[in-house]
Amino acid sequence: MTNDIKTLIGRIDTLEMRLAYQDDTIDTLNQTITAQWKQIDALTRQLAQLSERMQEAEANAPGPSNEPPPHY
Repeated sequence: MTNDIKTLIGRIDTLEMRLAYQDDTIDTLNQTITAQWKQIDALTRQLAQLSERMQEAEANAPGPSNEPPPHY
């Protein structure tokens, strides 16, 4: 084989290795992003539930919440 062919084979091998590592990195990042979105979704739902409970508690409060206490 000539030096040009050996050089091209070496370059192709290097590119194939880089592609394999990039594919692995992309797969890992995809799994991480998917897990984060699941967690964000769960936290968003939990925040909405807490907000709803807080609004219900404020609506069911015995007196107006903006009035100063009686000792003022």
